[in-house]
Amino acid sequence: MGTAGFEEFVAARGPRLLRVAWLLTGDGHLAEDLLQTVLAKVWPKWARIADENPEAYVRKALVHTHASWWRRRWRGEVPHGDDLPDRAAPEDPFAEVDLEQTLASAIRALPVRQRSVIVLRFFEDLGIAETAEVLGCSEGTVKSQTSKALRTLRGRLPAAVTAAEGGEPW
Repeated sequence: MGTAGFEEFVAARGPRLLRVAWLLTGDGHLAEDLLQTVLAKVWPKWARIADENPEAYVRKALVHTHASWWRRRWRGEVPHGDDLPDRAAPEDPFAEVDLEQTLASAIRALPVRQRSVIVLRFFEDLGIAETAEVLGCSEGTVKSQTSKALRTLRGRLPAAVTAAEGGEPW
C-alpha cells in the first residue's frame, strides 16, 4: 500500500479513530490534534504496517500518545456550580445528552490507564487479550484496571444511570 492506501485507510477508518481520540481526550479539538499527530507519526512507517493490522497500530499509538500528553499537561481545578440538579426532569429532551456528558466527564476523571481500558474494552469493543496487547500489559492488569474503573464509575454515576435506565444503577 502506498500513499493511496494510507489515504484510503484514513478516509475509511478516520471517523472511528477520531471517536477513540475524543473518548480519550474529552475535547473535540484535542482529539483532532491527537489523531493528526498520530497519523503524522504513522505515515513514514506505513509501508511496514499496512499489510499487518494498521488500525490496531494506530489505536495503540493514540493511547500511548495521549498518555504522554496527559503526563505533561497541568490539571488544575475545574470549577463547578454548587446548584447542579441531582436528576434531570423526566421529560427533559436533553436527558440523554446530559447522561452522555456526565459519563464522558466521569471517564475523563479516571486515571489514564483505567480510562484507556474503558475506552478500548467498552467503546471499541476489544477483548481482554486485544486490550492487553494494545496497552502492552498483562490480561490480569486489564481485568484489574477494568474492575477499578467500573467501581469508580459506579460510585460517581448511580443517580444518572438510575434516571436513564429507570431502575437500579449498574
